[in-house]
Amino acid sequence: MGAIDLEEMLKSAATSVFNTMLNLQVVFEKLDKSFFNGDAHVAGAVGFTGNFDGVVYLYSSAHFARKMTCTLLGLAPHEIEGDEMVNDAMGELSNMVAGHIKSRLCDRGKSCVMTIPTVVRGHDFSIEPVQGAERRSIFFICDGGRVLMEVLIKRSEDIKQN
Repeated sequence: MGAIDLEEMLKSAATSVFNTMLNLQVVFEKLDKSFFNGDAHVAGAVGFTGNFDGVVYLYSSAHFARKMTCTLLGLAPHEIEGDEMVNDAMGELSNMVAGHIKSRLCDRGKSCVMTIPTVVRGHDFSIEPVQGAERRSIFFICDGGRVLMEVLIKRSEDIKQN
């Protein structure tokens, strides 16, 4: 699978999910190196396996994740209690993004199934791919928030040969 295909799938997923579910317009930009600046971040992750194995990650600041949760659930900020609702919303947004990508892969005859969403929180972390995995990232801004979306993907046949 070429890099252009992955990037196009990520952009399509971001545009579709953020426009439909959050009524937000996304503006794609080059990754701002200050994105991981030590502030608290939330990363939703959903894996998939089949003809391709991979994981889709959706990163944002904890502050913007909370703002997206309010929009997604139609709640005021004071109605969000603790991190659990934010974690659930980030997991669900990641699930929608991964579902969009899965659908595009299936349209191309590449079947796969998805895992349940997981969420990681922290101040200074990065996800490293395993050897042979292809990484593609897009960065965008919407409603003043910055979002990084990544896919790590590997052909299943490659895994079996190693």
